[in-house]
Amino acid sequence: MKAMILKRAAKIERAPLSLEEIETPKPKKGELLVKVKACGVCHTDLHIVEGDIPLKKSPIIPGHEVIGVVSEIGTDVTKFKKGDRVGIPWLYSTCGKCEFCLDGKENLCESAKFTGWDVDGGYAEYIIGLEDFTYKIPEKFSDIEAAPLMCAGVVGYRAYRLSEIKPGQRLGLFGFGTSAHVIIQIANYHRCEVYVFTRSASHKKHAEELDAKWVGDPKDNPPKKLDSAIIFAPKGSVVLDALRVIKNGGVVANSSIYMDDIPKMNYEKYLYHEKKLLSVANSTRKDVIDFLTEAEKASVKNNVSIFPFKDANKVLGMLKRSEINGAAVLTFD
Repeated sequence: MKAMILKRAAKIERAPLSLEEIETPKPKKGELLVKVKACGVCHTDLHIVEGDIPLKKSPIIPGHEVIGVVSEIGTDVTKFKKGDRVGIPWLYSTCGKCEFCLDGKENLCESAKFTGWDVDGGYAEYIIGLEDFTYKIPEKFSDIEAAPLMCAGVVGYRAYRLSEIKPGQRLGLFGFGTSAHVIIQIANYHRCEVYVFTRSASHKKHAEELDAKWVGDPKDNPPKKLDSAIIFAPKGSVVLDALRVIKNGGVVANSSIYMDDIPKMNYEKYLYHEKKLLSVANSTRKDVIDFLTEAEKASVKNNVSIFPFKDANKVLGMLKRSEINGAAVLTFD
């Protein structure tokens, strides 16, 4: 099979991914061999490729927003059959035995494995998925539309829930890439007022097209204090911007897997009055199932740019430069 391989981390400008022919894997007990139809391109892929997130496996095939069709099944697989259309997200597996797994917090499992980081991902013609961590995709979504839902959508949705936002309240979104353009649709479905903070002129325009109540730069002050905010941008300074614009008792949920240093904080100015700041780590299987149901109800539409797999380096570069509105998806077709 053909796959985009990362042998060593490097700046994306050096095109560190190479298209190679490798052996197609065989599914074992409880596994599925999935023929990849589409794979979304995520900022986490960029952080892995550039080494912001240290490699766990080398060489590695990145990609964790995978949509495909079951090609072969291993022994003891009962939930899927050949021909089923499925999705494989960021969370690849957990131990199922630790205190976090037993408490419904498998996203915090210290033995968790992640697609495209611990195990080979979806920048390839085929991928191995585990039966218990693979999901049927609603018919409402095409392969291309569904791919960004598997991480940008799911992790964004977990951040949305952890932000404690309620219908009709004011929600801030810092950064307006793949996750944010999905979550604004979920928030609008729940009649929230959405305030978008981004430096990109094209992203501002996109936010306005998706019915943002207000759009501005991260340093701007919105016309009203916000109930909650979600951070998608990996800039530590944005944490202070978000805390500054939420009201007393408000919540800031940071969904970035990687972030540069947060500047020194004046406690009384930014965090006092029972404001909450929390990180969002990965997602659970329940998050995936609940989000796919919610996205179907909300008729979420992805603004998608489609590229061939061989252009993965180019696409990650565009992502780095904020040149993509909405989501980027790779396909062999």
